[in-house]
Amino acid sequence: MIVQSSRGSFEGKNLGQKNMNTIEITPNPEYLGRQNAQYAFAYEITITNRMAIPVKLLNRHWIITHGNGYIQEVRGEGVVGEKPRLEPGQSFTYSSGALISTPIGSMAGSYEFVTDLGELFQATIPEFVLAAPESLH
Repeated sequence: MIVQSSRGSFEGKNLGQKNMNTIEITPNPEYLGRQNAQYAFAYEITITNRMAIPVKLLNRHWIITHGNGYIQEVRGEGVVGEKPRLEPGQSFTYSSGALISTPIGSMAGSYEFVTDLGELFQATIPEFVLAAPESLH
């Protein structure tokens, strides 16, 4: 099993806060094996509100890059059927999955949030690697 993680964040600007305001996003992918001639991966995402005000996740945008250069984009409302509202310091964790045609690839993207003040902003999902063990030497 290959597990790699990285962290991304949004630095709030123009939200009336003097301290750094962030949405922290931590992905943790896991290789599941071959499925119908494709490579299956699960990933767990933890989203933590480091801002001083509550936020609600509205939309997601994923960019899935296969090892052969093929790029797949996925857009939709919320995550796993939910639009979580996060109080300051609160985290939300969910799991999902992806199938790609090559043993190595990557995922990155963004979430759209709205603050309780009605301000919309994007938080970057950091790029993370999807790698089957046989693809690493």
